[in-house]
Parts: sequence; C-alpha cells; structure tokens
Amino acid sequence: MLSRRKGIVGLTAITAAAALTLTACGGDSDDGGGGSGAPKGKVGVILPDTKSSVRWENFDRPYLEQAFKAAGVEYDIQNAEGDTQRFQTIADQMITNGVTVLAVSGLDSASAAAVQRKAQQQGVKTIDYDRLTLGGVADYYVSFDNVRVGEELGRGLAKCLGDKKANIVYLNGAPTDNNATLFAQGAHKVLDGMPGFTKVAEQAVPNWDAQQAATIFEQMWTQHDGEIDGVLAANDGVGNAAISILKKNGAAGKVPVTGQDATLQGLQNILDGNQCMTVYKPVKREAEAAAKLAVALLKGEKPVTDGTVRDPEGKRDVPSVLLMPISIFKDDIKRVLDDGFVKREDLCKGAYASKCEKAGL
Repeated sequence: MLSRRKGIVGLTAITAAAALTLTACGGDSDDGGGGSGAPKGKVGVILPDTKSSVRWENFDRPYLEQAFKAAGVEYDIQNAEGDTQRFQTIADQMITNGVTVLAVSGLDSASAAAVQRKAQQQGVKTIDYDRLTLGGVADYYVSFDNVRVGEELGRGLAKCLGDKKANIVYLNGAPTDNNATLFAQGAHKVLDGMPGFTKVAEQAVPNWDAQQAATIFEQMWTQHDGEIDGVLAANDGVGNAAISILKKNGAAGKVPVTGQDATLQGLQNILDGNQCMTVYKPVKREAEAAAKLAVALLKGEKPVTDGTVRDPEGKRDVPSVLLMPISIFKDDIKRVLDDGFVKREDLCKGAYASKCEKAGL
C-alpha cells in the first residue's frame, strides 16, 4: 500500500491576485539589482521516461522547445528513459557542455538530489520540473498543485458513483514519485470522509507500469470476488489497465474508473463510457512557467514565484509556481480539444467519429 508519508508537502497561502499571476506565470522581475536584459548561458532539461505517461515526449518536450525558442535561449532537452544511471550521465554531460540552468523531473528523489548537488557545486542553478525532489537543493519548483489533483480524482469518483454505497480500490502511482504520494493524499482527503464508500484495497503501481497495474488490479478483483464498485486510478495509463481487466470480466462501463493527464486513450475511454473522468493538467502553462524561470535566471534576475512548497526531508521551503488542474468529464472534453492538447482528428477518427458527434465534439 502506498503510505501517505514524508512526501507530503505544504503550500503557503496564495492570494487571488497571486493565483492570477500563477496561471499566467507573469509579472515583473523582483531582483532588486536588475538583470542583464539578455539571457546568457544554456538551459538543460532532463525528462524522466516515456513509460509513466505519454505527456513527456508528446507535450512537455515540444512546449519547452517552443518556449525556449521564443525566448532566444540555447537549450538541450533529453529523456532518461526510466534509467537513473542514464539520468546521471545526461546531467554530467550537460554540465560539462556548459548548461547554467538545469531543470529536472526526477525518477526518484535520491538520484535527482545527487544530480542537483553536483550541479550546485558547479554553480549551476536547478529547477524541479513537475516533481519535487525530496532532500534536493533545487532553487525553484514548477508543477501543478498535486494534492489538488488527488482531490479532483476523489471528487470525480464520488460524482460518478453517486449516492450508492460502494467498495472502492486505489491504484496509486509509483512509490518513488512524490507526486503520486500527493495524489493519494488528496484523494483520501476527499473520499475518507464519505461514509458510503469503503476502501477495500490500495496499492502503488511500481514505475507507473500499466502491465503491473493490470496484474495488481486483477488480483484485487479476484480477492474481492468482483465486489468492487469504483477504481481510483492515478493516471489514464493505470486506469486503462484496470479497464482491461473489467472488460475481461464483463464489468467495463459498470465500474467507474478515474484517470489523469487527459491522454488520447483516456478521452476515448471516456467516450466509450469505460472511464468516468480524467484530470487535465495544461502542460503548456507548466512548460512556459519553467521556461520563464530559467530565462530569468539566465538574465541574472530573481524569478517571480507565488509561494513556497515544503520539502520535509530537506527541511526547507522551496520557492514555487503551482498551477491548477482541471477535471474533465464527457461534457468537458471540448476544453481539451480547444487547447490543442489532443487533436480532434485523432480523437474522433474511425469508430469514435459517431461518438464524438453524439458528445457534441
């Protein structure tokens, strides 16, 4: 079971005005001494993998590239492909090749913290991108409010289940991913206080691996003789794994399943009626926020932030920019399409053309 443990972080109060700044990641520099006016140096970005979510290569990379190009900044973006040794090697190469700002989405806190300390020793500023490195030394953190993501998952499942009494299971994300801890925290915050819902099983999915998620859920299904009424799945990939087992047992569409990331697969599962909702995180805003922080650092300026997030292992408050997630049910899919996050021609092709038309897409 995924423990709601030391990975929990706290966000300082954000005023309404600051929240608007957060969304736009705008504002004037607050360096006091004035920057150089032009960015000097190079940005390195290390993405974690291609397995936990399609977002990293399909969205984060192109959005980051677009933001850096617009700012006229030299950059290097690489993917660690789920390998901590590769993560370390990429970091070493980037530092050797002269990056002055390094943004990382760690595979785990220990390896990411080691990279950050080495970068710090070389005078390189670091940014935690999407995932907070517990015990790390990042100068800044950019992400979504991940406890809020979990709350949206919890509220989504509750909405799909309605007033009936229900046995629910949790398929949490990787135990090495601090965000997964926060998602679970937020979901429990909502669902634990609802007397009609009974948690009958909960387990983390190693490395967010869909195949392992399917195995875990099938074991849950067998252990409880199919008496499972709802699945709190931490992302669309894990949710799809659960749906595959529900299909195998003739229960797909009868048992609400949540998801996250508003992937093509997740949205099609929603159109099919097999997934009740997903949580959409406008990655473009996150990438733009990270790029804005990096550019400010390259200019010698103090970046604008909106609060701090507590790192309990490092016993410090990390200056942060946190963005708000959005719940997506069938009636909300148009919002994802309007943002260009998923293309209509991809979502609505083939057998989904009539389903899109019926959903007003």
